[in-house]
Amino acid sequence: MRTSIHKPISNPKLFKKQLLIWSQQFREVIFMDSNDYPDQHSSFDCAVAVDAFTSIKTDFHNAFEDLKQYQQTTKDWLFGYLSYDLKNDVENLESNNFDGLHFPDLFFFQPKKIFLLRGNEVEIQYLNMCDDELKADFNEINLQTTHAELQAPSVEIKQRIPKEKYLEKVSKMLTHIHQGDLYEANFCMEFYAENATINPLDKFLKLNEISQPPFAVFFKNNKHFLLSASPERYLKKEGQLLVSQPIKGTSKRFLDPIKDEESKNKLASDPKERSENIMITDLVRNDLSHTAQKGSVQVTELCAIYSFMQVHQMISTVTSRLDYQYGAVDAIKKSFPMGSMTGAPKISAMNIIEELEETKRALYSGAVGYFKPDGDFDFNVVIRSILYNQEKQYVSYSVGSAITSLSIPENEYEECLLKAKAMHEVLQ
Repeated sequence: MRTSIHKPISNPKLFKKQLLIWSQQFREVIFMDSNDYPDQHSSFDCAVAVDAFTSIKTDFHNAFEDLKQYQQTTKDWLFGYLSYDLKNDVENLESNNFDGLHFPDLFFFQPKKIFLLRGNEVEIQYLNMCDDELKADFNEINLQTTHAELQAPSVEIKQRIPKEKYLEKVSKMLTHIHQGDLYEANFCMEFYAENATINPLDKFLKLNEISQPPFAVFFKNNKHFLLSASPERYLKKEGQLLVSQPIKGTSKRFLDPIKDEESKNKLASDPKERSENIMITDLVRNDLSHTAQKGSVQVTELCAIYSFMQVHQMISTVTSRLDYQYGAVDAIKKSFPMGSMTGAPKISAMNIIEELEETKRALYSGAVGYFKPDGDFDFNVVIRSILYNQEKQYVSYSVGSAITSLSIPENEYEECLLKAKAMHEVLQ
C-alpha cells in the first residue's frame, strides 16, 4: 500500500523547516515536532503528513463510532484532531457557548505523503499511487530556502471575559466547590481578534521558537489552522500499553538561575499545586481503568517537575495495559476529554464549566495526533495554541487554570496571563 524509503539527513533542524515550508502548498497539512525534548515515550523527532487521499469530518453525533469504522477499515496512518466538544458524544452534555471558529468537531485524514524524522534519518512513506513523485519531492524539499518573516500588521487582541467578571466567575466556581458539587475544575477564558489576517506559518515558527515544547503542531485543513505549542501528552498507545501524562501546576521561569531554581522548588512543594495534580492523576487513573486489564493501572511518576521555555510544570505519568476486548478508539472514548482540562468529578465539572465559560472550547483542550496502521496512536492536549479561521478572519487562543478550594481568584487570573504570554507575544 505504501512505498517506504530511508534517507540520511545532514542537518535535521534545517530539514524540518524545509519540510514545513514545502508542505504549505497542500490543502491538508500536519507538522509535529518534539523539539528534541527528552521524552522516553517519543516515537520520532518530527512527523509531517500532507495531502488527504481519504478523510473523515463530522460533528459530535456518533463521532467515536464513525472514527472507529474509519480507522478499522483504512488500516493506514491517520492524522487529525478530536475537539473538546466530542464530550457530548460520550456523555449527555451540551455546548451552547459562542463559537467564532466554526471548526468541525472531528477531522482525520489518510495522507498520501508522510515523512518521519528520527535523528539523522528520514523515513518517507508514499501511497503507491504517487510514489513516482517521491524523488522529485525530496529534491524540492532540499531546495527550500528558509523562510523570511513577513511584516504582518499587529492583531488587536480582545479578552472575552474582563478581569472583574473573571474574578466573579471563579468565586461562583468556589461556591460550587464549597457546596460539594465538585473538587476541582479547569476554568478557561478566550482571547480573540476579529477581521484579523495573519500568516499562520510565520506565527507558528515564532511560537515554536519561543516555546520549544515536546508536542508542537502546525495543522491546516484548508482554511482552518492550529498553531500549537503544547507541552502535554493526552494519551499514547504502544501495543497494549497506554500512557497518559496530565499537567497540573505551573510556575514562572526566570533568567536568573537562582530565582529560577527557587520558582521550581516552590512549585514542587506547593500544597495547592500538588493537591491539584494528585486529584487529576486520580481522575486519569479512573478513566484508564475503564479499559484496563485488571490491576494494571499504575502511577509511574507523581508530581514530577519539568521545565519548558516559558514555565515550569508539574506532570504525572499514569500507565495501564489495554484489555484485549477494547480497540484503539475505545481507549480514547473512555478517557476523553483529558482530565487535566475538565476536573473532578468529571461530568459535574464539565457541566459547571459550560455554565460559567463564555466560549465554546472547540479544538482548544481537545487533542491532535495520529493513528499508525496497527492501531497504535499518540495524542497531545491542545493548550498554548492559536486557532485561526482564515475565511472568517477570526483568531482565538484560550487559557485556563485549575480551581480548587484553595484557589485565590486573583492568583488564578495571573496564572492565565502567564500561560497566555507566548501566544500574545506572537500575535502582537
